[in-house]
Amino acid sequence: MAEDRVTVQVDGRRLVLSNLDKVLYPEAGFTKGQVIDYYARIAPVILPHLRDRALTFRRWPNGVQADPFYEKDAGRHAPSWGRTAKIAGGGRGQSADVNAYPLVNDVPTLIWAANLAALELHVPQWTVGPRGARRNPDLLVFDLDPGEPATIVDCCRVAERLRDLLAADGLRLYPKTSGSKGMQLYAAVRTATPEDTSAFAREAAKKLAAETPDRVTAAMTRSLRPGKVFIDWSQNNPHKTTVAPYSLRGRAEPTVSTPLTWDEVEACRRPAQLTFRSDDVLDRTAELGDLFATLHGEPVQLPRAR
Repeated sequence: MAEDRVTVQVDGRRLVLSNLDKVLYPEAGFTKGQVIDYYARIAPVILPHLRDRALTFRRWPNGVQADPFYEKDAGRHAPSWGRTAKIAGGGRGQSADVNAYPLVNDVPTLIWAANLAALELHVPQWTVGPRGARRNPDLLVFDLDPGEPATIVDCCRVAERLRDLLAADGLRLYPKTSGSKGMQLYAAVRTATPEDTSAFAREAAKKLAAETPDRVTAAMTRSLRPGKVFIDWSQNNPHKTTVAPYSLRGRAEPTVSTPLTWDEVEACRRPAQLTFRSDDVLDRTAELGDLFATLHGEPVQLPRAR
């Protein structure tokens, strides 16, 4: 049977969309067409957080019950008008491996990605310059990962401590759910080298772990994580990425990595309070706008790690 295809015009660009009725989230009955519709409607708030960042796609062409794969080099899929950035791998771009990373800067490119079943959009903490050069990090991130039986509720308590700790350095943290089991915190920063954010985040994570070793760990060793919140400071490594704000996740339900207010973080007592599906997030942004809208507005010079 031939694929079902439809040709559309999106902001003057021609796109061929396929298999719109294919169910990508079987438990929710959520189709590829609904994935595309979500990304089209969330575009005004997600695009500022994707712009000029070298994206990595996590794709589920056969639905979330099948195995996904990561794709960094989208050059072979990209339409003629699609922008890519050819960037070498490694923390300082010293690797011989060069990928044509997609730059999702507009609605047509976002819809093209959704049509590839790129459910998850992962971004680095740096942007690409006008000539394709990798800039120094402009975001500091803390990835909070709860080891069972710890949950996102425990992450919220650690997030509050990190917020208070970093406030002394003039850093304002913005919280969001991961859309899975944990959460991330971001701050806009100015840096001198690609390593600055990792060094700073590592010291902050180690400080909290030393204060409450029974509840927090900053160690990569997985055997140390059960019942604790792992503060993954290594996500600041320039060759690593985190899931973008407002990205779908490849879970059983079409959950979304959702920006939060600090009031919501402080009030969280059950994981269900911070679980948001695509329809929830569309309603939230209609009411609240983009809670990350001011994230990039006033970057702070990152203090030296102590």
